[in-house]
Amino acid sequence: MAKKTKVLDFHSKWNYAPAPESADHVEVNKSYGLFINNEFTDPLSGKYFETINPAREAKLAEVAEAGPQDVNRAVQAASTAFHKVWSVMPPAERGKYIYRIARIIQERARELAVLESMNGGKPIRESRDVDIPLAAAHFFYYAGWADKLDYAFPVKHSQKPERIKPVGVCGQIIPWNFPLLMAAWKLAPALAAGNTVVLKPAETTPLTALKLAEIIRDADLPPGVVNIINGGGTTGAALVNHPGINKIAFTGSTEVGKIIQKSIAGTGKKYTLELGGKAANIVFADAAIDQAVEGVVNGIFFNQGHVCCAGSRLFVQEPVADLFIRKLKDRIETLIIGDPLDKNTDIGAINSKEQLMKIKRLVKAGLNEGATCYQPDCSLPSKGFWFRPTLFTNVTQANRVVQEEIFGPVLSIQTFRTVEEAIEKANNIPYGLSGGVWTDKGAKIFNVSSQIRAGVVWANTFNKFDPSSPFGGYKESGMGREGGLHGLAPYIQMN
Repeated sequence: MAKKTKVLDFHSKWNYAPAPESADHVEVNKSYGLFINNEFTDPLSGKYFETINPAREAKLAEVAEAGPQDVNRAVQAASTAFHKVWSVMPPAERGKYIYRIARIIQERARELAVLESMNGGKPIRESRDVDIPLAAAHFFYYAGWADKLDYAFPVKHSQKPERIKPVGVCGQIIPWNFPLLMAAWKLAPALAAGNTVVLKPAETTPLTALKLAEIIRDADLPPGVVNIINGGGTTGAALVNHPGINKIAFTGSTEVGKIIQKSIAGTGKKYTLELGGKAANIVFADAAIDQAVEGVVNGIFFNQGHVCCAGSRLFVQEPVADLFIRKLKDRIETLIIGDPLDKNTDIGAINSKEQLMKIKRLVKAGLNEGATCYQPDCSLPSKGFWFRPTLFTNVTQANRVVQEEIFGPVLSIQTFRTVEEAIEKANNIPYGLSGGVWTDKGAKIFNVSSQIRAGVVWANTFNKFDPSSPFGGYKESGMGREGGLHGLAPYIQMN
């Protein structure tokens, strides 16, 4: 018999003996300013907003909200640093600064992991073992490329290497699902190429970005090279539309990505957009079933499904469909839901009340359209934002839970007979960010992965990342790539 889903109601026993991942001794300031010119300053707007712990609905800190004048200050600081310091610095010296940032991230990994879980709601095991080490790895990787751009992007023999130049001042906007990791994805290649940056973290998860600001200051990065400002959509729009910005890098919703495209049309600004996804995870009858079940669980329930490349559409070949779905249901009964700071937790809190409401609306739409819903039988903590892992069967390609990005722990399941049918269904979606294939036939892996219109396709695994590997999508999943040499290309110009 399957073990029932465990729930840790930690609100009644918050003062447990401190474990290695405990929040004890992790400093959270009462308020945070804007990080401009290597200093935390008050906003000219005079506005602050609260950031909370979504697992407790408790205030963590007040954070400065940047208005248009504050955005202008940050852009000017970045512009001055670009022209006078960073772009003219020997590339090898730039690499040393980036390497130093990576080392300090490693040294403060525990503190960063706890902050990430407190502010974002994700299990500490994921923050500690995945997010923070991978963020440091991106800074290490791009530190090595800083003085090798001539080899990364060779020019014709008649041209001089110095024709490879940085773009200028980059405006970077990151989401709330992987705050520190997304900052690393964007900052590291931009800095390695000689650009300066104004970074805006998501309004619900600013704390690790602000801790990164302290790390940047402690690494003695020249003032103005990296500026970090906080705020919501208005702040982001001011950054995108500022005439002093030469390049925009955005990770977030497809809707906002389209707005950004319209805003910068005709301005000459470079841009990369990493947007939504609705990945197909395809399991063939010849796959290692137990391994595939674990991969599917990781693909959709990692970080509560708050992953743009989450495997939120499962396609199972008919001969093994009943067996696979039964094993999948048994597996989610064992998942532990509760305190994000408990190392045994599998599923933490939904990032915000707004996101929880969106998940509930789309799940209700799935029920209204006739789909069959399965959730484990468990209670949830009385405070905080929580949602049970959810499976939908008896769905069609037209159902909203199949077509729309839910960004939560919700999986839709369909069956298929032939390889051609699986590929057709996988591609019948507005998105094209990622996918997965499970089979013991190498030829089938190459055949299917080459025909799925997605930027990343994993084979017999899911959600595996490396700094040297490019990541990005097609169709409404965006344009441009992050990671690897492809992630450097948007931050250079050759003229």
